[in-house]
Amino acid sequence: MIKAAFPGSFDPPTFGHLDIIERAGSIFDELFVIAADNHKKQHILPVSERIELLNTLLCEKKNIHVMRCNTLVVDFMHEQGITVLIRGVRGVQDFIYESKLSRWNQILQPNIETILMMPRPEYAIFSSSAVRELMAFGKDLSMIVPEPVRQALEKNHTNSTYRTA
Repeated sequence: MIKAAFPGSFDPPTFGHLDIIERAGSIFDELFVIAADNHKKQHILPVSERIELLNTLLCEKKNIHVMRCNTLVVDFMHEQGITVLIRGVRGVQDFIYESKLSRWNQILQPNIETILMMPRPEYAIFSSSAVRELMAFGKDLSMIVPEPVRQALEKNHTNSTYRTA
């Protein structure tokens, strides 16, 4: 049985994230979606809400599990017996960053292999930065995030210029 992990901040979960999660979930016996709790970042949504949203969006996928991590992902994976690390790559800049990170991960935990997955073309430009930018200008987010996520963003940003469309 091969276990894989797809870590990220998922702040917020986008259709691009879900694309990679669903495709990786169909390849591996078990997929652990790891919501990283990075204290260095200013998040749109608290990690508990991101985990709740991911669980809601993925509830029908029995081999996909959502977990929280506040340590190095490779250490977490080692403790859980997970041997494959999935990373999403949208373009060249992501590839350069992920290749460097993969080398560090191999030094720290040599038994973990990294697989880079590209999102489907229609999701390749989706990012948390794009969500923040669109929110700042009151644009509709329904093309980037699922409805439960859009509602959570609206609820958490009632004082912003966010528009519900």
